[in-house]
Amino acid sequence: MSRQITAIWQGNPDAYGPRKYRRPCEYTAYLPDLLSAHPLDFSAELTADIADTERALAAFGGPGEHHLEQLARFLLRAEAVASSKIEGLQVNSRRLARHEAKVAAGAQGEDATADAVLGNVHAMDYAVQSVAMLDKVEVRDLVEIHRALMEHSDQPEIAGQIRTKQNWIGGSNFNPCQAAFVPPPPEHVEALLEDLCVFVNRDDLPGTIQAGLVHAQFETIHPFADGNGRTGRALIHVVLKRRGLAKDFVPPISLALATRAAAYIDGLSRFRYVGAPGSEPASSGLRDWLDLFLSATRRATADAAALQSRLTDLETGWRAALSPRKGSAAERLLPELIGHPVITAEDAMRLTGSSRSAAFTAVETFVSAGILSPVGSQQRYRLFEAAQVFQILTDYERASATESGSTRGEQPKRAVPYRQNRS
Repeated sequence: MSRQITAIWQGNPDAYGPRKYRRPCEYTAYLPDLLSAHPLDFSAELTADIADTERALAAFGGPGEHHLEQLARFLLRAEAVASSKIEGLQVNSRRLARHEAKVAAGAQGEDATADAVLGNVHAMDYAVQSVAMLDKVEVRDLVEIHRALMEHSDQPEIAGQIRTKQNWIGGSNFNPCQAAFVPPPPEHVEALLEDLCVFVNRDDLPGTIQAGLVHAQFETIHPFADGNGRTGRALIHVVLKRRGLAKDFVPPISLALATRAAAYIDGLSRFRYVGAPGSEPASSGLRDWLDLFLSATRRATADAAALQSRLTDLETGWRAALSPRKGSAAERLLPELIGHPVITAEDAMRLTGSSRSAAFTAVETFVSAGILSPVGSQQRYRLFEAAQVFQILTDYERASATESGSTRGEQPKRAVPYRQNRS
């Protein structure tokens, strides 16, 4: 039975901060039921929503004309950027791509926020390419996702470390007594994570429901000192890929959740009922959360399918304009620009498997055609970017930040990139 646990925060009279925050105070932590305790009884309406969502994922995940690997890489980064934005890490995709290309080329990185978001890219990639492929997911695998996320952050000491102290969300930085939510005390975390992994490894319930409940439970446990939201959203894609619902793509569900941020927080709050797992508060709380999660997944999938269409059209236009010789470095590089919209000449060599002279010639060809443009005046680590890719991504992010899917009659509901002058 889930319950609230009342405890006393001892306080520290020698700590920094106002006196009122240094005194002892009472707080309430939440201890959820094990996921295995939930009797999952789906209504006809919820069952229909599950079917609609899984059909949408199956249709989007099918083979198309576009280069699947490059679109998958593109979408994974869009998801990582969106998931980071929910946590207040504001980096647009162009800035991240430039930073990633500089780091890959060996240039000194000086963008701590972009480094943090790049850590989320690494965590997402590790989650979907490694953890999702395991026969059995264990607690240590969740820890490794967190390690990939945090090891290059400004808090590398907490990377892959399950918390041993009480944490909280909201309120003050000094104590949990005015917090919006206090997760389970640390002595309960290991058992809750073990149960979570048992639930991840099930295959006897719809994968979308499994992904939604795993995410909500993980956010409720909040097992790390930081990085819980981003790790928990990576777990959504671990489940979807394990269950065969998103084998080739990562639908950017975080974009849809970020657009409905208040509803997202409220849905997680309603998931945290008090009482027996079969009670009405439990059933209605789970149902409300799953309604939101399923609708966000459908919206993310529809938006990503529209994005796929625009990127396919862009690549087709490039190919028609260039008519690259079959087997040439230019032909091999062209589809790679979707997943790598900022490159160095050395990247062109690596991506095409071509000689230095052939790769440099391909880059020069794209620059002459207006497909690539040089960034800045620095000769060493010279970057070239496909600006049209970022124009499409900007339109996509702006549209996904509205309820209607269009910014023509509706302003974005969250921070989004500005459109660049396209003259």
